[in-house]
Amino acid sequence: MLLLAVDTATPAVTVALHDGESVLAESNQVDARRHGELLLPSVDKVLAEAGLKLDALTGIVVGVGPGPYTGLRVGLVTASTFATVLGIPVHGLCTLDGLAYAAGAAGIEGPFTVATDARRKEVYWARYEDPRTRVGEPAVDRPADIAEQVAGMPAVGQGALLYPDVFTDARAPEHLSAAALASLAVERLAAGQEFLPPTPLYLRRPDAQVPKNYKVVTPQ
Repeated sequence: MLLLAVDTATPAVTVALHDGESVLAESNQVDARRHGELLLPSVDKVLAEAGLKLDALTGIVVGVGPGPYTGLRVGLVTASTFATVLGIPVHGLCTLDGLAYAAGAAGIEGPFTVATDARRKEVYWARYEDPRTRVGEPAVDRPADIAEQVAGMPAVGQGALLYPDVFTDARAPEHLSAAALASLAVERLAAGQEFLPPTPLYLRRPDAQVPKNYKVVTPQ
């Protein structure tokens, strides 16, 4: 087994290689505006560090969000392209699930909340019974609207750090690492569990939209 894991659903551009036993190499960079510029060099970096070629991969793991439209699609398109060219499967995982798994590795047992920055003064979030068990589906809300639901619980992710009045027990990790995403995928593969399709989990419309009452002007 040799899995390449990538995620661009948050400001972190993160890539890792996992051989089914351990993480061989990883790259983590935080830059919300350079996902497209940073991802492929990061893939090259981890492959070179591990002394491997792209055609050695047996599968791709990709975070499907939720996340902002532009950054999220960079990872998904790259993962799907690699999988198609190499003829290998691509396994989708919820980005929040990866953060929850990383929280478990950091010593958080549960229950707890994962929250990432959704912009527009909102967060993408979900509650977890433990690092492997999500309660319900991911959602996008204003922090003040979910204050009662998350009160008193530990919380991880950048969204929790941005709104300390609501997430009063915010802890690391702030961003997802592809190493955690890959490790979670290895566990789920071993257990025969299903994965998500490699399609984006947006939860809302893209930020860029055609203006209302747009007037089309054509030449006479």
